[in-house]
Amino acid sequence: MMGGASDDWWVLLFYPVVFWVPLGPFVMASLGAWNARQPGLWPRLWSVLLPLEPVVTLGVVACRPGREPGDYLAYFGGYVFGITVLPWLLGYGITRAVRAHRARRGRVRETGPESA
Repeated sequence: MMGGASDDWWVLLFYPVVFWVPLGPFVMASLGAWNARQPGLWPRLWSVLLPLEPVVTLGVVACRPGREPGDYLAYFGGYVFGITVLPWLLGYGITRAVRAHRARRGRVRETGPESA
């Protein structure tokens, strides 16, 4: 693989990490919207298992012993919260808000003055 050494197989674990940075927020936002539309075991399970490999792989590298406390904050704040958790919360919250608004708007139309 790299440099002709046969023991560099672990570098394959970093490919999902590289792709998670630009694509992860979109994936997590869509998983959050899926959770809001279909609550159940499978959407929740996919929301945890899909980002598990890239987040844990970078976490092992970023949080090795001997690092500064700022490194931990940068990893958890930027990578875990900013790329993974916040887009999921936005997708979930926006979908729930839109569904609640549509339900309320439909209820108002049925009981409004024009239906009398």
